[in-house]
Amino acid sequence: MGCDLRLQEGSITKVNVLVDTSVWSLALRRDAPPDIRETQILARCLERQDVLFSTGIIVQELLQGFRGPKQRERLIEHFSALPLIVPDLTDHIEAATIQTTCRRKGIQITTIDALLTQLAIGHDLEFLTTDRDFTLIARHVPLRILAEG
Repeated sequence: MGCDLRLQEGSITKVNVLVDTSVWSLALRRDAPPDIRETQILARCLERQDVLFSTGIIVQELLQGFRGPKQRERLIEHFSALPLIVPDLTDHIEAATIQTTCRRKGIQITTIDALLTQLAIGHDLEFLTTDRDFTLIARHVPLRILAEG
């Protein structure tokens, strides 16, 4: 897979990252504001050649936002190059546990958010997102949200 080492200060740090739809959709927009922190982090991840992961639901959500066949095909081509995490039964069971844990803490999360959380945790990935619901989730489960600076 990739390198998930945390190297000493001053060294280049490479991480394995699951990038959420929210970040990809901003990064892929032509009119995206340049000052969005998460897209800047994504750019640095690409520069460092971090290993960026995806999953089927993220690709599906992105494809739903594209209109033209050329854009769609280009997106499929780019995402075909990324390692794809395919959830198994254990991931779905653990996602249900995450959802129950959050609900008991007063936080309602979607089935998809619970599954993405489990995929990041279960595959030891940092999670890059603009969705603040994941900050709430991370207070109650060991989700590591990628943040720099």
